[in-house]
Amino acid sequence: MAIKQLSETLINQIAAGEVIERPASAAKELIENALDAGATRIEIATAGGGKTLLRVTDNGAGMQPADLELAVKRHCTSKLDDNLFDIRTLGFRGEALPSIGSVSRLSITTRTAGATEGAVITIAGGRTDPIRPSPANTGTVVEVRDLFFATPARLKFMKSEKAEASAISDVVRRMAIAFPKVRFVLSGSDRTTLEFPATGDDRLARMAQVLGKEFRDNAIEIDAEREDIQLTGFAGVPTYNRGNSLQQYVFVNGRPVQDKQLLSAIRAAYSETIPHGRYPVAVLSITLDPALVDVNVHPAKSDVRFRDPGLIRGLIIGAIRQALAREGDRASTTGASGMMQAFRSGQYRPHQPWSAESSPSRPTHFETMGRGLSETPQASFAAFTAPSARTAPPSPEPDRTIADAPAPQSFPLGAVRAQLHENYIVAQTQDGLVIVDQHAAHERLVFETMRTALHSKPVAAQALLIPEIVDLSEDDCDRLMTHADELGRLGLGIERFGPGAIAVRETPAMLGEMDAAGLVRQLADEIAEWDTANGLASRLEYLAATMACHGSVRSGRRMRTEEMNALLRQMEATPGSGQCNHGRPTYIELKLSDIERLFGRS
Repeated sequence: MAIKQLSETLINQIAAGEVIERPASAAKELIENALDAGATRIEIATAGGGKTLLRVTDNGAGMQPADLELAVKRHCTSKLDDNLFDIRTLGFRGEALPSIGSVSRLSITTRTAGATEGAVITIAGGRTDPIRPSPANTGTVVEVRDLFFATPARLKFMKSEKAEASAISDVVRRMAIAFPKVRFVLSGSDRTTLEFPATGDDRLARMAQVLGKEFRDNAIEIDAEREDIQLTGFAGVPTYNRGNSLQQYVFVNGRPVQDKQLLSAIRAAYSETIPHGRYPVAVLSITLDPALVDVNVHPAKSDVRFRDPGLIRGLIIGAIRQALAREGDRASTTGASGMMQAFRSGQYRPHQPWSAESSPSRPTHFETMGRGLSETPQASFAAFTAPSARTAPPSPEPDRTIADAPAPQSFPLGAVRAQLHENYIVAQTQDGLVIVDQHAAHERLVFETMRTALHSKPVAAQALLIPEIVDLSEDDCDRLMTHADELGRLGLGIERFGPGAIAVRETPAMLGEMDAAGLVRQLADEIAEWDTANGLASRLEYLAATMACHGSVRSGRRMRTEEMNALLRQMEATPGSGQCNHGRPTYIELKLSDIERLFGRS
């Protein structure tokens, strides 16, 4: 078969298959061109999810007629010289406009600031008409109609109009975050308008526009540098999370990217603080020498390749974890707002109105737990976590009413006022109240102690009078014994007991009585999975979390006032105590102003 030269139109249509996958791809390319032209105002109009109409209007520099003629030809660009490793613009390949023109009806109207009139060029299915004069404002208007009319087979792969419009909206949101000094307006055929006014140098204000105003209250600033690579941005506290990863934004030298390695690093940074199936909210910007990153990996330019990916990953994980250790233990404001909404929407209904006749003749549980609060909490956390403290019933306290309780001290989590349903600790702070999940909080504290032991001295172990024999498969026994030393550092002493059994001789002292057999079986299952993936060495901390969950204070145990106050003081001194090992919040804080609004006092 003879080899022949493909036509220019067919070449452009092939290129369009990579560059223009859907209307959102075309929107991204056109917005990038507008930003490279120095626009401060960009308006995007769509119809039919961008398939029928996509119009991008900017107030950028515009083009001369001669430049306009070249702009619709392949590999013609003003943004790239001879150095492919020094790219400082969003676009540089010179493929977007000819690719769009080959599969749609494209018109470009433009005028420079000093020109007396504008110029327009039209392309339909790859056929270009001559340039002609046209009235125009300074800047450029690119109008794309009937996308993929020249390649109807591509239309079969398009999603619904709503899905395509949503994809365009996501593109605009990413660009808006990256360029807070630019005003973006997106309008659709359903007459809805999405507008992001310029915020200048206030990047957090722009993030709040895109992600919601709650992000500002739940964001932790990130500012780190390693080997001339700078990482800035904001990351949400762990308890402020979402059901998908759509609110994770990463920018490399100002370019929005959706790189799997970078998103994986964000997920790893939150690995021990967010529950499975939930995703953190983060906006990160990486600035480095353009020579250290290749943005020419794919025609869509959404993936990048770093010269030292390990350095970038370590920088992201380290910076986020350091920020979380610094202030990530605070409760998300969404917990309080959710509680407020539950009250306002009428989800709370008392069983009956209170009256003197209906009040109980004996002290209520709330009153009982308030007794003895005048004593200064002296109980140590070591005593609180001791097996006897977790298994024995609380000792009687002096008969005293809540009215005798002291004023809240200047502690972030306040002074204990009650324990509700043998699981929730209520504490009064200077300006509100805090509700603590005792099991989730203690689980986190035990985990932090065990994690510290991984990097210092081993966890104290208690020997069992009678070793517990756990029957397992030979493979599971082999896996466990391979990691017996690591488990020993966590206080779990195991030995082989025949071909299909493990003898548990020691358990962590801080966990007291526990289901050793259940723990060993769960560890065997987890090790079996990890040995086929990243190896156990990188997951030892998760082993510690598993062991902490098995032995922490359970829901349903009444605690003495000293114990509860000791728990609060230890939480205040422990990084990451705002969420348990599974990422659930350990406490919710209500400000006094919120409570007063519930009663119409403000």
